[in-house]
Amino acid sequence: MIQFIFAAAIVLFSTAIALSLLRILKGPTLPDRVVAFDVIGVNLISIVAVLSVVLKTKAYLEVILIIAILAFISTVAFSKYIERGIIIDRKPNR
Repeated sequence: MIQFIFAAAIVLFSTAIALSLLRILKGPTLPDRVVAFDVIGVNLISIVAVLSVVLKTKAYLEVILIIAILAFISTVAFSKYIERGIIIDRKPNR
């Protein structure tokens, strides 16, 4: 029974990723696309966590940490791009 629940969770997370990809392609605004990227990151973390439990290993926990860090940095970079139009400002503030 528990294996069925894990399989259903992976299918539902995969469906959420597919719907987020659709939002990235058809999103009316750039902030919608940024949120969809963030949702994909969270769902990838969830899938890896479920796989870690199913396979009874802690090896994937480092992968979860790397995905979380990359998702956070990309969300911050996209948000800064939306706000200022540039990610890295090479001019000093005076």
